[in-house]
Amino acid sequence: MKLFSYTLGLMASAFSPTVAMTANLQPQQEQKDKHPNVILIVADDLGYGDLSCYGAHRLQTPGMDRIANEGIRFTQGFCTAATSTPSRYSVMTGKYPWSNVDAKILPGNAALIIDTQKITFPKLMKQAGYVTGSVGKWHIGLGDGNVDWNKEVSPGAAEIGYDYSFIQAATNDRVPCVFLENGKVVGLDPNDPLYVNYRKNFPGEPTGKNNPELLRMHPSVGHAGSIVNGVPRIGFQKGGKAAQWKDEEMAELFLNKAKQFVNINKEKSFFLYYGLHQPHVPRVPNERFVGKSGMGPRGDAILEADWCVSEFLKELDKLGLTENTIVIFTSDNGPVLDDGYKDQAEELVGDHKIAGPLRGGKTSMFDGGTRIPFMLRWPAQVKPQVSDAFICQMDLLASFAALLGQTYPDQLDSENTLDAFLGKSQEGRKELVIEGMFNYAYRQGDWALIPPYYNPYSKEDGEFIGLGYGYKLYNLKEDISQQNNLAEKYPELLGKLINRFEYLKGHTDKVTRY
Repeated sequence: MKLFSYTLGLMASAFSPTVAMTANLQPQQEQKDKHPNVILIVADDLGYGDLSCYGAHRLQTPGMDRIANEGIRFTQGFCTAATSTPSRYSVMTGKYPWSNVDAKILPGNAALIIDTQKITFPKLMKQAGYVTGSVGKWHIGLGDGNVDWNKEVSPGAAEIGYDYSFIQAATNDRVPCVFLENGKVVGLDPNDPLYVNYRKNFPGEPTGKNNPELLRMHPSVGHAGSIVNGVPRIGFQKGGKAAQWKDEEMAELFLNKAKQFVNINKEKSFFLYYGLHQPHVPRVPNERFVGKSGMGPRGDAILEADWCVSEFLKELDKLGLTENTIVIFTSDNGPVLDDGYKDQAEELVGDHKIAGPLRGGKTSMFDGGTRIPFMLRWPAQVKPQVSDAFICQMDLLASFAALLGQTYPDQLDSENTLDAFLGKSQEGRKELVIEGMFNYAYRQGDWALIPPYYNPYSKEDGEFIGLGYGYKLYNLKEDISQQNNLAEKYPELLGKLINRFEYLKGHTDKVTRY
C-alpha cells in the first residue's frame, strides 16, 4: 500500500476531515477551512500553440489565459498519448494506456475500459470526502459491450467514482449523438427507442455517403454514417430523435451543467471533471462565435471554448469559491486541422501555429502530439509563475493522494510530483513513455527518443507521426522543434535510452478488461 504525505504549511486541522464547520463562520472562512475544491478542465484536440498565453497571436483566449496568469503555466506539461481515449484512460486510472489492451480510440458503443474494482482519480477524491461530478466529453466506454440505450447504462461514470454525471458517450463525430445523465439517455421518448450499430446501417436510414443532399457539413474522409443535425457521423443510429443533440447548443449546455454542479455542492468539498468538446470535429460552434476568429470553424470553436472557461471562472468568483479552488486546465492530446470534415481548417489557418514551436500534433510521437497546454491555479497556495517542470496528467492521481493524505492499494504508473504541480519545485518526472497512434516514444529529461517504425502511410503522414527507419534522438532543450536528429552523434546515450525504454515497456503491469 502506498502512503503519501505532504505539508502545505497550514495548520493540521485545515485539511482534517473532522473539522467542524460552525454555523457562525462566514462563507469565505468556511472555504478556507475545508479541503480545496478541485476542477479539472480538459479540452479536446487543443494545441500547445492555440492559446494566447502560449504565444498565439491570431487567437486571443482571455478565459484560459486567466488561469495561467493567476496560477502556473507549465511549458512541459504532457499527456500520455496523442489520441483521446488512451490519454483519458491515464488521467482516470494513473496507468499507462498500453497497460490495457482496450485503451485505444473507442467507438461510441464500446464497453467501459476501466476496471471498476480498481482505484481511479474520482474514487480517490470520494475517499477523501469529496462529492464528485463529470460533465462533458467521456470517451472511455460505457456498459458491458452490449448496451441497451433505452435502459440505464451500466457500468459507467458512477462505477468509477462519480456521484453525478452528464456526458456524451464518445466524441462529437461518433454515434450515439445523445447525452446521458447519471446513466440514462436524456430526453429519450420510449415510443422511439434508440439503436446503435458500428458495423452496418439500419434499413431506410439516410447516411452521409448515400444522401449528401441532406448535409450542411461534408466529410473529407470517413464520417459517412448516420446524419444527425445535418452532420454525418461515424457509425449508425436509429430512433431516439427527441434525444439527439444540437451541436450548436452543446457548449452552453455543458457549461450550465458544470455551473449547476458547483452551485449545488458549493458548501462541500467537490471534484469536477469538466470535459470540453471543442475544438474536436465536427466543429459547429454557436452562432454567436461563427466567423469571430477569421480562421473558420476551428478557430471559432476555440473562442467558444475560451468563453466557456471564462464564464465558469466568473461563476466561481460569484460564489466566493475562487480562493480555495484548484483549477487545472489542459488538453487530451495535441492539435489537428483536417480531422475528417471539410471545414477549411487548413485553408484558413494562415500563420497560426497550432502546436506552437513543437513538431507534430494529434497522433504524432513528436512533442506536438503529447506536450499540451497545462495550467494550474490555486490562489490560496500557488503564486503566479511559469514552470519548466516536466509533468504529466497521469500523475494527478498520486499527487492529489499526497495532497489529501490518501492511500491506495493498487500499483500505478502515476507518480507523486505534487511539489512541481504547486510550483514549489522545478523537479517533476524524470522520464515518460508516450504513445502516438499505435506506437511509442520515450522522454528522459531533455532527451526524446523515437524508435524506428514501419510507415504504412504516405511519406508526409509518416513523417508527421514520426514513422520511418532508424532511431531518432533529440535534445529538446536545444531543439524544441525536433529537427536535428542526434542518434548518430551520441550512440552511447542512444543505447542507454533504448534499453531503458524497452525495460519500461516490458515491465509495466498489464491488465485486461474486468
